[in-house]
Amino acid sequence: MTRIAYFALVLAMALPAPAQVLGAKRLILKDGSYQAVITYEIKKDRVRYQSAERFDWEEIPVELIDWAATEKYMKEGPQLTDEQKKEHAAMDAEERAEREEELARSPEVAPRVRLPEQGGVFMVDVYKGRPMAAEIVQSGSEINKQTGKNVLRAVVNPIAKAKQSIELKGLNARVQSHIPQPVFYLAIEQDTGTALDPTDRFRIARATPDKKRRTRVVGNLKVSMIGNVSQEGTFIPVTAEKFKGPWIKLSPTQPLEPGEYAIVEMLGAKEMNLYVWDFGVNPEAPENASAWQPEPPKENKAGTEEKPILNQRENRR
Repeated sequence: MTRIAYFALVLAMALPAPAQVLGAKRLILKDGSYQAVITYEIKKDRVRYQSAERFDWEEIPVELIDWAATEKYMKEGPQLTDEQKKEHAAMDAEERAEREEELARSPEVAPRVRLPEQGGVFMVDVYKGRPMAAEIVQSGSEINKQTGKNVLRAVVNPIAKAKQSIELKGLNARVQSHIPQPVFYLAIEQDTGTALDPTDRFRIARATPDKKRRTRVVGNLKVSMIGNVSQEGTFIPVTAEKFKGPWIKLSPTQPLEPGEYAIVEMLGAKEMNLYVWDFGVNPEAPENASAWQPEPPKENKAGTEEKPILNQRENRR
C-alpha cells in the first residue's frame, strides 16, 4: 500500500459516516446489504436512485436488487426506536405547520383556484360559468390641478380654497368583472406608521368617466384656507375582514352597476394612496387576460407588461 493510499484510508476511517435522511427508502441487495435512497426509478436494466447518504444520483444493475425484500421493507417500513419515532412525530408536526402556513399564504378562493404566495390584489370573477381570479395592477392616479395650486403646498401655506380631481387615464380599466358583485382579496404591506382596520383602510369608489379628457375621475380633494383637507367621492358600502394569512377579503354589500370603479387605500383620516386598483363591471366584456383559472393560467400577468408589484406610494394630504 502506498503512503498516499494509507493516509487516505486512515482519513476515511476517521471521518463519521454521512448522515442518512430519516425515514429514507431502502433498495435491498441480494447479498444482504442495502442502499438508502430518497427516490428511485427503473430505466431498462438499471435502477437510477438518489442516495440518502451522498445526495447524488447513482445507478445499479436491476439484477443485483432483491425486489421481494425491498417491497417488504417499503410496505412494513423500518423498525424505529422510540427516539426515532419521536423524531418522526416532530418532523410530521413541523411539516404540517409549514403546509398550513403555505396554504394560508396561498388560500383557495374558488374551486381549485388559489391565490399566489407573493400577494397582490385579485378579483374573483365568473366568466361563462367558470370562476377565476384576475389580478389588478395598481394605476397611478393624477391630480388635475384646477386652480394651479399644488395640494401639499396648499396644506402647508394655504392661500385660497383649492379643489383638485383625482383622475385615471383612459375610459376603461384593463380588468372587468362579469358579475355585479365580485369579491376582492388583498395582500399588501401596510405602512408602519399607520395601523388601520381593514374596514377603514380600503374603500371602493365609483369612477366618473370624462369622455372629453378621456379620463376617469375617482374623487376630489378640497383644501380650505386653513389647510383642512376633505375628500369627495362616491364610495360603495363594503365589508372588509381578515381572511387567511396576510390576505384581506373585500366585498361590496350590494351589486355594482355597470361602470368603472377603483379600490382606494386610505393611509389615515385625511390621506389616501394616489396609486389605486381600478376595475370595471361589464357583463359583456371579453375574458380577462391571464386570469387565474382552475386549469393553469396562460400567463402570469394582468393584461399589462408591468410586473405584478406595488408601485411606490404617493401620499397627498
